[in-house]
Amino acid sequence: MSSESERRGLMLVLSSPSGAGKTTLSRRLLQADPNVVMSVSATTRAMRPNEVEGRDYFFIRHDKFEQMVQADEFLEYANVFGHRYGTPKKPVMDALAAGRDVLFDIDWQGTQQLRQHAHSDLVSVFVLPPSKAELERRLRIRAQDSDEVVRQRMAKANDEMSHWAEYDYVILNDDIQHAMGELEEILRVERRRRWRQPKLADFVKQLTREN
Repeated sequence: MSSESERRGLMLVLSSPSGAGKTTLSRRLLQADPNVVMSVSATTRAMRPNEVEGRDYFFIRHDKFEQMVQADEFLEYANVFGHRYGTPKKPVMDALAAGRDVLFDIDWQGTQQLRQHAHSDLVSVFVLPPSKAELERRLRIRAQDSDEVVRQRMAKANDEMSHWAEYDYVILNDDIQHAMGELEEILRVERRRRWRQPKLADFVKQLTREN
């Protein structure tokens, strides 16, 4: 009756403390499922080497960012280390209307803001590490953060993990393959929600009129 293009897309949020695995899960999901697209944020910070406008971020001036805030053009926004970041509303809404699923890699605060705009479009998933010791080990094997940065990330992890109950689903990432399977199962189930199939009502009406 219904194909993927005939349903409304959803907003899939992945949140976790740094090192718990949400970035790896996000990359794998984007590679495995062509119907999932990554949300691209706008930022006021300068472009870094190897970053591409419109792929990594939309790089805009502070005054333009503020204009967009005043015009209610962001689904969520925040200040991070002196720079502003936000999710432009229109590209996301266009993707949902076209039946595409939009993936967000944001923290619990951004998720709360997003929920105010998204309502039934939002599906939120929190990714937990198997233990704090394993989380610290993963942070250290990156070999790109100093001991002080690792300590800061570990301290922040406690606050982030305290918000796990605000999410629709929780995945324990003790094995990346198993965690990926759980994420794909969540997406399969959520795609079949009644309200994401706008043609279902007409189909049922036709079905009940058939002799």
